[in-house]
Amino acid sequence: MAKDLAEDRLNRHGGAPLKVAIAVAVFGVLGMLIVTHGLWNQPKVRPAVIANYSSTGEAARAAGAQVMPTEPKLQVEPEPLVPKPVHPVNPAAPR
Repeated sequence: MAKDLAEDRLNRHGGAPLKVAIAVAVFGVLGMLIVTHGLWNQPKVRPAVIANYSSTGEAARAAGAQVMPTEPKLQVEPEPLVPKPVHPVNPAAPR
């Protein structure tokens, strides 16, 4: 009986789903590489002389946005309600 089970394992055919999954993964990765790094997708770098605005605020105002300052932080922050860290008992010995 053990011999029959060993023969069944050796003669088994069933790697088709695994091969299909590997092929889909390989084509997917290659497709992503082609789309993101293709010759048509080069960054358009322009020198600062050509830039229309020198700051983000100027660009936002030109687009019609209202630029408002952020609220200032408190001068004195309250102490956190967590225990303070404990220093190690044996500091690292010099080597």
